[in-house]
Amino acid sequence: MPRVALIIGSESDRIVGDKIRDILKNFGIDVEYYVFSAHRTPKELEEYIKKSEAEVFIAVAGLSAALPGFIASRTLKPVIGVPREVKLMGLDALLSIAQMPPGVPVACVGIDNATNAALLAVEILALKYPELEQKLNEYRERMRKSRAKRIE
Repeated sequence: MPRVALIIGSESDRIVGDKIRDILKNFGIDVEYYVFSAHRTPKELEEYIKKSEAEVFIAVAGLSAALPGFIASRTLKPVIGVPREVKLMGLDALLSIAQMPPGVPVACVGIDNATNAALLAVEILALKYPELEQKLNEYRERMRKSRAKRIE
């Protein structure tokens, strides 16, 4: 079964994390869901990264948003960063995630964009799991049908 590690930097990030978890579960993906801080619990986070069997990591963080970069520096698996709107309209977190140094990439979605984070993880996993590709096609078809309508 495909597996994603979903890590939020604090309990206040659950509003985004819970949405990500729910979308992934709807696609039939196993989710390891934890709270770790790159600054407050670095040893515990590093131990978790080393033992995790997840194929993709999603990290939700605000402010300095060091969490996705911390994870990326300790694994070769794909890392998706989700910046949170905490201060400065989320631009501080967005830039922290998007401006990773060369050699340690982190994919970055929009501020508080749980949907795109989950779907990007599904797209990555669909490269290995054909059943996810089919589910993504069905999802996009439902989305297309719900958006294309005549306005009277």
